[in-house]
Amino acid sequence: MIDQIKQIRAELEAVTTASPGEVEALRIKYLSKKGAISALMNDFRNVPAEQKRELGQALNELKTFATDHINALREAAEACCACDDALDLTRCAAPVEIGTRHPLSLVREQIIDIFRRLGFTIAEGPEIEDDWHVFESLNFAPDHPARDMQDTFFINRQPDVLLRTHTSSVQTRVMTSQKPPIRIICPGRVYRNEAISARAHCFFHQVEALYIDKNVTFADLRQTLLYFAREMFGPQTDIRLRPSYFPFTEPSAEMDISCDLCGGKGCSFCKGTGWVEILGCGMVDPAVLEACGIDSKEYSGFALGMGIERITNLKYRVKDLRLFSENDVRFLDEFTAAH
Repeated sequence: MIDQIKQIRAELEAVTTASPGEVEALRIKYLSKKGAISALMNDFRNVPAEQKRELGQALNELKTFATDHINALREAAEACCACDDALDLTRCAAPVEIGTRHPLSLVREQIIDIFRRLGFTIAEGPEIEDDWHVFESLNFAPDHPARDMQDTFFINRQPDVLLRTHTSSVQTRVMTSQKPPIRIICPGRVYRNEAISARAHCFFHQVEALYIDKNVTFADLRQTLLYFAREMFGPQTDIRLRPSYFPFTEPSAEMDISCDLCGGKGCSFCKGTGWVEILGCGMVDPAVLEACGIDSKEYSGFALGMGIERITNLKYRVKDLRLFSENDVRFLDEFTAAH
């Protein structure tokens, strides 16, 4: 038995480092109820009486040594693991869920990128505006019925302060502070007093474009629109311009694109017409140029405006406009692949 005690001690002394799993294996091998030291304790009853004192002392020393040694190995292993957790750069990081950009932001940046390639720069202005920049400078007379189409939120009538109904107010600010040539796009949020539904909201987002220079014609406008439509919706896209009315442009038009679902043949999405309306446009009314201090006999220009929600609906087939502002993570997660 004394030889077995020496052998077990030698085996334990030979182990100087171990992982947590290896330490547990050592404990089971030597200190568990069925371990080697417990087996020696059970055999101790068969030892002759004259040897019990010597062997009992040796067994107790072995058990104490084994317990202390295994505990020391365990503490060293745990300290090593803690150190490894902090410094081991080869370990896989804990999974972190990455967010996605809002679909309106995705489409907004795509629109801006398309117009930037045409030389347009971004112009921004305040959302709380005065009546002159929103209406009067854009050829809206105080009693003009066209104001009814843009019924909005007035904050204080002395002076006339309101939430802007379109980003055209940014255009008038630029026209009154810069000399032509002017080539800008005006993205931003606008407000109108609308009943909230799947197809309308009291606020939405617009991108408007303005180009003023010498000898700008309707042909320049049409070619710009065709380029935009094909860059946004695909090279197969056709456009159609229909006469319309806006107080700040003359002539004015609504622009349709060929339905990309049916290829212009007619379907339920385009209501059988083969066309889908996306924006309004026109040549800047000379009265607007003069109101902003630009000589309408020397300069001309075109303007266009679109709702970003409208373009996003067409691009991603979002049926309910309210989803854009409800912050439902399940809805936003659908656009992860759109990045």
